[in-house]
Amino acid sequence: MQPTHTYPIGTPGQPWGAAERDQWRARQVRQRSYADDVLTAIEALRGRFDVEMYGDVIYADAQHPAERFPLRALRSRDWQSGLPTVLVTGGVHGYETSGVHGALRFVDAQAERFAGRANLLVVPCVSPWAYERVQRWNFDAIDPNRSFRDGSPAQESAALMRLVAPLHGQFAAHIDLHETTNTDETEYRPAVAARDGKVFEPGSIPDGFYLVDDTDNPQPAFQQAIIDAVSRVTHIAPADEKNEIIGSPVVAPGVIRYAMKQMGLCAGISGARYTTTTEVYPDSPRATPEQCIEAQVAAACAAVEFGLADAQR
Repeated sequence: MQPTHTYPIGTPGQPWGAAERDQWRARQVRQRSYADDVLTAIEALRGRFDVEMYGDVIYADAQHPAERFPLRALRSRDWQSGLPTVLVTGGVHGYETSGVHGALRFVDAQAERFAGRANLLVVPCVSPWAYERVQRWNFDAIDPNRSFRDGSPAQESAALMRLVAPLHGQFAAHIDLHETTNTDETEYRPAVAARDGKVFEPGSIPDGFYLVDDTDNPQPAFQQAIIDAVSRVTHIAPADEKNEIIGSPVVAPGVIRYAMKQMGLCAGISGARYTTTTEVYPDSPRATPEQCIEAQVAAACAAVEFGLADAQR
């Protein structure tokens, strides 16, 4: 028999209540600074791009003093009605480091070459509390990337939806930058099972980069353009023996599909024709953290270029 995995919080088979969430929160340790790593980098770009404050995340409870995280987005300075508009998001899961730093590097190193050709809206770090704790969930033990829906319980998700709402349907493309790490299997999937009172079922971690397309709006040519660009930077994840990646059928090399809107995923919020979620693998022996950041930059560039080419057809 396969050994049963026991998460250190809660009673097996019973969903968490407030006490268990408090226990989980007490285990989260601040490991890095959103202000130093993200806000400082955004301020350094203010001379070249418009910086928009689109809200605040504020958390506090009886055991924790109030923490306020200002939310920032970067916009093309030469925003022009009629140009293709592309949304780039990172840090929806705060522990997925290359998504945050890939978005920032994309703006710093690549965004200006699209000036006058595309409008760019870039949100480098959607979940700052989780970024500081290197955590998937927010303060309330909620996964923001299952919470992009009306009446969202996640402050981070609700704030981003408010930012995007006035432009909904105007986006040509939206690329959401993520990672899959070994801790998905050792920490986060067991934690989800414990929180929800379910049995943890072990899975596997794909070795390499892959994409998540939208089941309800599949765009294989868009996905392939990104895969082609990223393959020049890092390796693409192969399918497993079931021709799956993380339990989903592989529809093209390095591509699976999820129902984005139904699942409350970030990549489903924009109304764009072309949408995708990237997944790099920073724990691979065949990739470095630097390669993962560069893979995110390559993916974002390919998304913008595809949107521009489509607009000219």
